[in-house]
Amino acid sequence: MRLTKAASVGALTAVALLVAGCSSNDGSSSGGDAAAGACEPSDGAVELTFTTWIPGIEEVVDVWNEANADIQVTVQTGPNGNGGTYQNFFNQLKAGNAPDLGQIEYDALPNFRVQDGLTDLGACADVLAAQGDFVDWTWDQVSFGENGHAYAIPQDAGPMALFYRADLFEANGIAVPTTWAEYAAAAEKVKAAGGHITNFSQSDVNQFAGLVWQAGGTWFSNDGDEWGVGLAGEESTQVAEYWQDLIDRDLVSSVPPWTSEWDNAYNTGAAWTWVSAVWGANSISSGAPDTAGKWAVAPMPQWEAGDDAAGNWGGSSTAVFKGSEHVYEASKFALWLNTSDEALTLLNKGANLYPATKAGAALPALAEGVEFYGGQAIYDVFAEASTQVPAGFTWGPTMTQVYADVSDGFKGAVSGSGTLLASLESAQGSTISTLESQSIPVAK
Repeated sequence: MRLTKAASVGALTAVALLVAGCSSNDGSSSGGDAAAGACEPSDGAVELTFTTWIPGIEEVVDVWNEANADIQVTVQTGPNGNGGTYQNFFNQLKAGNAPDLGQIEYDALPNFRVQDGLTDLGACADVLAAQGDFVDWTWDQVSFGENGHAYAIPQDAGPMALFYRADLFEANGIAVPTTWAEYAAAAEKVKAAGGHITNFSQSDVNQFAGLVWQAGGTWFSNDGDEWGVGLAGEESTQVAEYWQDLIDRDLVSSVPPWTSEWDNAYNTGAAWTWVSAVWGANSISSGAPDTAGKWAVAPMPQWEAGDDAAGNWGGSSTAVFKGSEHVYEASKFALWLNTSDEALTLLNKGANLYPATKAGAALPALAEGVEFYGGQAIYDVFAEASTQVPAGFTWGPTMTQVYADVSDGFKGAVSGSGTLLASLESAQGSTISTLESQSIPVAK
């Protein structure tokens, strides 16, 4: 599932201060344990509302409703988060009529957190007991690193790997790269063979964030009082300078992504690889149908030989909004939706969601060979990658603005006006200004 990030930052209303409880991902918490009495069963039958943009979600909810006569869920579907649903959530929270539950991507959770729109599910014993069921880094995304707290339930993940044209690499005697140095060397050979090793996206800034994530970097931090902004930190600089070199040497193309031109580059063999998330498997098969059977998947190249780190691109959670009168029942549904084999299988089949649970990686549907990829069991690669995503990557509360500002700079960089690093440095300044304009405390 492709996750788009194009929308205005209007969802951010001014807040006087950062809500208590955000942490620096060290396991500490300034908010204390969740209130013990905040997750009690309701009397009588309960009706819940759930807003999401997952294709085919109605079929999954029907399964729950058939088995839970006393907890009925009405699903409401809409556009993807930044396509309008997030703005609707903020409007509904302000008006006091938000749904009980909503789908929120990991990178959008801090935005809702600073506006106190999320229910802390740490008060629900079943939720905390389920922490070990999820891949560690996904729980870190929904808990903000705070022990005993959970502001959503992890839903899906986007572990990254290397999609590559196995036939072209073999025919040209080029080894599949295992390090980024080897990837750059392979790019030279691919260029000599008349292609580009990949396309550098001008607008998928969250893909670039996944590369920084793999390198061990993060773009934000929070100590419980203030936000730190580090878009141009050491790891970001390393990644930016690496890709700038490939751009400067014309070893990568710069076609606008998600266009017919972009599809055609992969369909004709003009582009040979794509470092992307698990959901990219469907993007390639649908956009490059003439290449069926010619692709394979390998782990992401590493910065040092022998390392085993992966990045993440995408992923969502199921949150219970402030104001819900049925937190206990809502948390039960959210756990079932994101942990039961039945629900996970349907979500994978209907929407290509890759589970955030450890057991989800072993779903029968994910163990099969994929014909488009030469019969390779490609999800084994992603299952391993999901366990290798570093914990601690922190998103900020103004990611829509960050994506827009960085993307503007990247568009200039690929056309020879400016650099990727300069784009990040510029966005660093605009992000701090945006936070301050929203009265969100910023570390000096």
